[in-house]
Amino acid sequence: MGKTRTQPLHPAYSRSVSGACGRVLVVDDNKVIRQLIRVNLELEGFEVVTASDGVECLDLVHRVCPDVITLDVVMPRLDGLQTATRLRSDPRTRHLPVAIISACTPHEVDSGVAAGVDAFLAKPFEPSEMVRLVRQLANRQDSPSADDRRGAGKAESAAG
Repeated sequence: MGKTRTQPLHPAYSRSVSGACGRVLVVDDNKVIRQLIRVNLELEGFEVVTASDGVECLDLVHRVCPDVITLDVVMPRLDGLQTATRLRSDPRTRHLPVAIISACTPHEVDSGVAAGVDAFLAKPFEPSEMVRLVRQLANRQDSPSADDRRGAGKAESAAG
């Protein structure tokens, strides 16, 4: 009788790192991209929780209390822009820094800014740029003026 390995039903947590830089909720429907982001952030001292779409993100966000959320745009069930809008409309999550990591069109960037997204990083990306962006957002989370960051002129782009 052979054993079948099944996927766990609980969220995928990274190892808890003493003195971690912060916790990041990485949301992308592509498992390889999720793993790439996760490994690079863990190597830099972040604790990482992953979700495969916006519905899972919204289910996890209150349980894992991330310091930063990264979102892909095109995902099943609930896309990244709709997820960002819902995060901003919830008083419990409206302060969380949100970065879109996706191959965005200019229209999607405009929609993301309108939804309150803090930063954008175009795919394909340099892992070092992604880590820098997440670290910058995590550090801003610690500042007292976190709720004053919203606005069309405030979104950053690491694309280029």
